[in-house]
Amino acid sequence: MTSTQTVEKAKAAVGSLTPTFTSKDYSSYFLAGALCCTLSHGAMTPIDVVKTRIQIDPALKGNSLLVAGRKIVAAEGPAGLLTGFGPTAVGYLLQGGAKFAGYEAAKKYLVELSGSKEAAVQNRTAIYLGGAAIAEFFADILLTPAEATRIRLVSDPKYANGLVSGFTKILRTEGVGSLYAGFIPIICKQIPYAIGQFTVNERCTELIYNQLTPETKENLGATSKFGITLGSGIVAGFAAAILSHPADTLLSQINKGHGPKGSMVYRLVTLGREAGVAGLFAGLGPRMVMTAGLVSSQFIMYGYIKTALGAPAGVEIHKEGSTAPPSSGGH
Repeated sequence: MTSTQTVEKAKAAVGSLTPTFTSKDYSSYFLAGALCCTLSHGAMTPIDVVKTRIQIDPALKGNSLLVAGRKIVAAEGPAGLLTGFGPTAVGYLLQGGAKFAGYEAAKKYLVELSGSKEAAVQNRTAIYLGGAAIAEFFADILLTPAEATRIRLVSDPKYANGLVSGFTKILRTEGVGSLYAGFIPIICKQIPYAIGQFTVNERCTELIYNQLTPETKENLGATSKFGITLGSGIVAGFAAAILSHPADTLLSQINKGHGPKGSMVYRLVTLGREAGVAGLFAGLGPRMVMTAGLVSSQFIMYGYIKTALGAPAGVEIHKEGSTAPPSSGGH
């Protein structure tokens, strides 16, 4: 056998590790991710508003979610809890589609790169971590301008009337650079978030399935599968919140204009030092509640929507003898 034939054989073997996805499949992944993220984040807008205000408003720091929410409603009316809804819906529509489709693509690529099924299974945690990080990085390019607009509107409700006016005002008065001023802290926030979301969900789901007997797995009903997806998503949401919260706090501060002048790294270090551990984790409780709801609902919706669209389950990595949990969440 020539060296060329050997290479071709190796390529064929690697290609057989994963299913072939068409452009239609990736479009379905994108649409399912876009819908599940914009719906979940849009529904969580009131909690996110309260969380952000606790982080940046000295008058609300240390308040519970309910107390801070009552104060905002008393001062601004119920509409105050929906501040930033437009940027949230649009930003996470784009980010969600890119993140979920990107994760499916990155995981497939990394499994193929591993060279064998055994290597992929052995290194599955690294594959989940790498796939989540790659997908989130590119998704954040789409998210950052909308997130900058959202935080500006939440921190100063009088800044503009909504997404379009807020976005154009920042662009007109401060330039494109201001819309991406938070890109470094946002990837510092979102990449750990995505790692917690996808990696913990994948491993938690696998752990639950591996505790079941073959008979139980075979006869698992829709309600039980829903419960596994929900439980794994909640645990993943807690992990995502804890891992990403310090950067989330710094992002809120930077987009409000706090901190010294200088490079982004210098500003992040200075703001972090000034805030301290307690300050960096201000508002973590409300955010854990919000994130658990976000992540679990996203995996549930993503699974149902992509199935309804006829998309394949995705690449599955699991130990021999275990029933593979549905890829990227959703039963």
